Amino acid sequence: MRNIASQAFSKGFTLIELMIAVAIMGILVSVAYPAYTDFVQRSNRTEGQRELLRIAGLMEQYFLDNRTYTKDLKNLGYSASTVTTENGYYSIEATAGDANVFTLTATAKGSQASDTSCKTMTLTNTGAKTPSPSTYDCWE
Repeated sequence: MRNIASQAFSKGFTLIELMIAVAIMGILVSVAYPAYTDFVQRSNRTEGQRELLRIAGLMEQYFLDNRTYTKDLKNLGYSASTVTTENGYYSIEATAGDANVFTLTATAKGSQASDTSCKTMTLTNTGAKTPSPSTYDCWE
């Protein structure tokens, strides 16, 4: 004959076991979430980089056709002089020092603005890639 008392204690989880599981999940989340958000921000940077490189190619084509760079992105076929990337993570504008020099600047906006490592990224006609703040390499 089976003991009824032993069957009652073998079902389910105790409160202590449940609290241990919750504590372990909390520790895992507290470690994983910052790493995840950092990964997402680094992934979103590629959108700004891709658009900077695409606009730089258009600037070079404009230079070949007109023998000068433009600081107005409307001349490259955009509807405004400041371009917002596809998902809205960066705003890109061009500055031209003279006819033979340009600088493209991508500024983080929206949810990407919390990326303190790379608030802005610049690309020049010489191919120089500069992050801001300059203590971090955004172009890795």
